[in-house]
Amino acid sequence: MLSLFWLSASQAQSDVSLPNVVLVLTDDQGFGDVRSHGNKLIDTPVHDRIAAEGVRFDRFYVSPVCAPTRASLLTGRYHIRTGVHGVTRGHETMRADEVTIAELLKDAGYTTGAFGKWHNGSQYPHHPNGQGFDEFLGFCAGHWNNYFDTTLDHNGTMVKSEGFIIDTLTDAALKFIELNKDRPFFCYIPYNTPHSPWQVPERYWQKYQAKGIGDPAVACAYAMCENIDDNMGRLLAKLEELKIEDDTIFIFLTDNGPNTSRFNAGMKGRKGSAHEGGGRVPFFIRYPRRIEAGTVVKPIAAHIDLLPTLMEYCGVSGYKTKPLDGRSLVPLIERKPSAWPSRILYTVWGGTRLEEGRRAVRTDRWRAVNERRGWELYDMIADPSQTRNLAQAKPDLLASLQSGYVAWFANAASAGFDPIPVQVGHPERDEVVLEGHYAHLTPTGDKRANARQHGISYHGRSGWANDWVDNWTSTEAHPYWHLSVVRSGDYQVVLKYACAEGDVGSRLRVEAGGRSLELKIDKPFTPVTIPSPDRIGRKEAPERTWGSLPAGTLRLAKGNTLLRVRAMEIPGDEALELKAVHLIRER
Repeated sequence: MLSLFWLSASQAQSDVSLPNVVLVLTDDQGFGDVRSHGNKLIDTPVHDRIAAEGVRFDRFYVSPVCAPTRASLLTGRYHIRTGVHGVTRGHETMRADEVTIAELLKDAGYTTGAFGKWHNGSQYPHHPNGQGFDEFLGFCAGHWNNYFDTTLDHNGTMVKSEGFIIDTLTDAALKFIELNKDRPFFCYIPYNTPHSPWQVPERYWQKYQAKGIGDPAVACAYAMCENIDDNMGRLLAKLEELKIEDDTIFIFLTDNGPNTSRFNAGMKGRKGSAHEGGGRVPFFIRYPRRIEAGTVVKPIAAHIDLLPTLMEYCGVSGYKTKPLDGRSLVPLIERKPSAWPSRILYTVWGGTRLEEGRRAVRTDRWRAVNERRGWELYDMIADPSQTRNLAQAKPDLLASLQSGYVAWFANAASAGFDPIPVQVGHPERDEVVLEGHYAHLTPTGDKRANARQHGISYHGRSGWANDWVDNWTSTEAHPYWHLSVVRSGDYQVVLKYACAEGDVGSRLRVEAGGRSLELKIDKPFTPVTIPSPDRIGRKEAPERTWGSLPAGTLRLAKGNTLLRVRAMEIPGDEALELKAVHLIRER
């Protein structure tokens, strides 16, 4: 049973002059997954109410995938400046010295809570508690395996929950709001749906099945969105019950385009694409005290603008951050167009070098885009569905936009893309978990089809969240993790593993900082797959049980190092399946 302990409102002085902030971010919900955006198959009355009672941005942009969007939203900076350049294997980790909305508001007297999917680093200080949030309930990975009766991270401790995950997260957010109603609060709710796996309560599923939607994944996505809508209704009802709705900034947006081919308002592209449909999303702000109902903003805006916008509305001035890319949207919202110069927005996803990945440049009129097939150019006013590539018709314009992208990328990527090490021995956390999907593999074997050739791989494709090291057949192959030991000392090493009866006997060596320990797998562990109420077959790795294998104690000196797990002898078909390495500091 989930049990939460919150900061009492009586612990802080009331400050009614500052507005509260409720920020809802959903995962893989596209621009078209809202009834008021023209989708007649979906019911989202609360989404539509928020837009109607506040401001709706017509051209609002985020990154094509989730972790980059979250980093930019929280910092006001393009994600590649923050260290985030992917969605797994640590590429989603944001540097600890980035300054977030939560840190700024906390310094201004707010209490802060986050409830949902983080996806910007698992280990402290990259964990939400290390990035300005007093309270956190949710998970840090890119997706979660089961959405019903699961386990969640509460301030660094795994706790059991009951019911559907979005309902549970909303329950926690409501309790946070209730307990902090007499002081300013920042309540960040990054819901993890409609990202797969495809799981949703029965009544929503039945409703959208009955609509006759041909693709069950689309039906499930719409069902998930209506569940989100109902939970946002619960949030608004709580604000009204507490009589703080007029003094609360309520924001809704999503983290990228839709995760299936479904209605997307005629735009080209979906999640992962640098075309319009991959990054244009709903963005609504309701703030009755300041924002006139029915406001519509036409100029382009983006996730990087949220931090300076909130700081202005919350009366926070003179704040210190790294150089921002965003600008406050208050002049646009309050209809002061003379204060809003034209601008250019940039997109990059899937690469760390200038000529890699999916790239785009967006002005109020033009979109230049390169989806790894050469640069294209579209007039987004005359041709919003991107049916006519004008690259040959307007070469000078395209060259100018390309030149701007080259200069922007050189500046934004100047800090490089070196791996961000996991901090071990941080005073706030005595235990560190090195997840299997954070491991680097050598030789590289990203896909199961390559396992025979490389002697090691992830269980699933590409080592997404909740995956593990598998197909380990060669003593020449091994996983490793980048560490930064911040407190020297003795650390217990525990492996989370599975091993078939016939593979018992493998000898392993754990190495770090010039020291090592050896162990032998002397007992099997047969994993049990935890039942998963999927509506449709999943692409994600299944949730399973894992055995615990104490490996001994390793003395680690302060500084950066690599932790490697080597297989010195493999008498069976494979060494083991390795889910994680736990490092526990001995006091």
